[in-house]
Amino acid sequence: MYDTILVPTDGSPGAEAAAAHAVTLAKAHGATVHALYVVDVRMSPVSADMDHDEVVALVDDSGERPTAAVLDRAERAGVPTVEAIRLGVPHACIREYAESAGVDLVVMGTHGRTGLEHALIGSVTERIVRTLDTPVLTVHPGRTSA
Repeated sequence: MYDTILVPTDGSPGAEAAAAHAVTLAKAHGATVHALYVVDVRMSPVSADMDHDEVVALVDDSGERPTAAVLDRAERAGVPTVEAIRLGVPHACIREYAESAGVDLVVMGTHGRTGLEHALIGSVTERIVRTLDTPVLTVHPGRTSA
């Protein structure tokens, strides 16, 4: 049923819960997990003029690899992975990656925002659910899987 499962990650508890579900599904279906981190061009110190290698170097220099938790979890489960780091607006990059990679399922965490905070900040997950034709599984940060 699933050959390619995309897990966009930002290192949040919601993304970690999503990774747990994605790896469990990938193991059950013999799928590959794609761990995607999007460096948001709307945030400093990145700019739209930077090339991919500069962005990866900037992420490496930060001392943290945002995709590490997803990749490590998949490796422990014996699930093949692909790591991707993109530069752009998160919801647009996630949608573009899912379409170009032929993703069968996107598994994303939620932040649990409600009310005014949700209305003002918006939700990358919500935008993906509304605009992507590929199935999207959303996972609340409090939910985990084996």
